[in-house]
Amino acid sequence: MAAGLTAAFIVGIVLDVVGFAGSAVSARLIPLFLSQTIISANLVVTAVLGAAVLGIGLRTRDWLAIATVIVSLFVLGVTAGDRGGGTSDSVIHWGVLSGSVLILVGGMGVIRMLGSRAAVAAGLIAGVLFGALAIAVRVLEGLDPFHVGTLMADPALWTVLIAGLGGFYLHTVALQLGSVNGATAALVVGETVVPGIIGVVLLGDSAQPGLGWLVAVGFVGAVAAAVAVAIFGAASHAAAPLAPISLGSHPR
Repeated sequence: MAAGLTAAFIVGIVLDVVGFAGSAVSARLIPLFLSQTIISANLVVTAVLGAAVLGIGLRTRDWLAIATVIVSLFVLGVTAGDRGGGTSDSVIHWGVLSGSVLILVGGMGVIRMLGSRAAVAAGLIAGVLFGALAIAVRVLEGLDPFHVGTLMADPALWTVLIAGLGGFYLHTVALQLGSVNGATAALVVGETVVPGIIGVVLLGDSAQPGLGWLVAVGFVGAVAAAVAVAIFGAASHAAAPLAPISLGSHPR
């Protein structure tokens, strides 16, 4: 255990925490269809850094998918309108909590039934839970102004904990069970499409006047391209020859 606590590992954990905090803030400041799509675009950063730092080769199709993500995010950023306000409707707060619990239990049941074939399904369910977390953060009460009692009494707070931990668990299981590219692609779909739709339908997220169609095009393009980055990147990495490991070194 102590051997795993390297400087790189600790830095990675810190960056994960900072990234989670940033995603939570973005869910409260901008429409969910934009904030969640930006989060999914971290696959682009991973792919580019992998090419620059680890020497992982990227093919033309990879660069095209990366370029599509970037252009689609630009389109979304330009055409996105105002975010909807949080809602004090208790049905939404209790609904997102009960829905997260049911989805988590259902996901664990799917894993038990499908076994090693559950990688993609588990990845998708993990993504939906991460999407539920974003919705819960949006509607969470007791933050502005800060009030501990209101915060603790809000079912959305417990959704953040349950959906966050449950999504992390199911994603980890998905990566262990089978196809990394399939699980990651399914995760992207779950964490973007579901909260994006709910943000528009229930929370009032909107596009610039007359540009709803362009938001839809940008959203679909960004999600599809992010899925492509996940699939192409994992396939390229799997096809790359493994470097020899010298005695005394630790495989990554």
